[in-house]
Amino acid sequence: MAEVKSLCVYCGSSSGNHPDYTELAHSFGAEMARRGITLIYGGGKVGLMGTLADAVLSGGGQVIGVIPRQLVEREVAHPGLSEQVVVDTMHQRKTRMYELSDAFVALPGGFGTMDEMFEMLTWAQLGLHHYPCAFLDVRGYYTSVRTMMDHMVDEGFVKPGQRNSVWFGDSMSQLFDWMDHHDGEHAARVIGPSSIKA
Repeated sequence: MAEVKSLCVYCGSSSGNHPDYTELAHSFGAEMARRGITLIYGGGKVGLMGTLADAVLSGGGQVIGVIPRQLVEREVAHPGLSEQVVVDTMHQRKTRMYELSDAFVALPGGFGTMDEMFEMLTWAQLGLHHYPCAFLDVRGYYTSVRTMMDHMVDEGFVKPGQRNSVWFGDSMSQLFDWMDHHDGEHAARVIGPSSIKA
């Protein structure tokens, strides 16, 4: 059991089509700040990413962004973070975010959110880490993802234990409680060669 001091959050660079998504990102960021947990995220100032970061900062919390050079303008890099790390590639971005984090949570988002979260799930499946991985839901956004994971188990492509290690829910208090009590030995933070190791 390890205390979560820095939390990597994946979420959309868009705000989605319903205010509930923005409200969730704001509430989650405020709760992170209240708990003294540093936010590790993609470094943007727009969409749910910006809402999340602004909420943590407004609550007096620390925010570290990690963004590739080619996305600095496209995702509009946030100018007011505690620290903004600019890297050369998406691979370096994902590796650096992993190195800085004690747990991983997906809020609603698109292809990028799915890519980043499922890479962490794959690394966990391979035994490269045992950090908590969770999907925080609202409006049933992740219901179909949860169903698909269950189908993967039923069809023999994912082991039940691997599926059951992933948390799904819509309660922030239950999520933080689950992370606080998550058990498992953590592997080394660096996945393969890294030119950006701290």
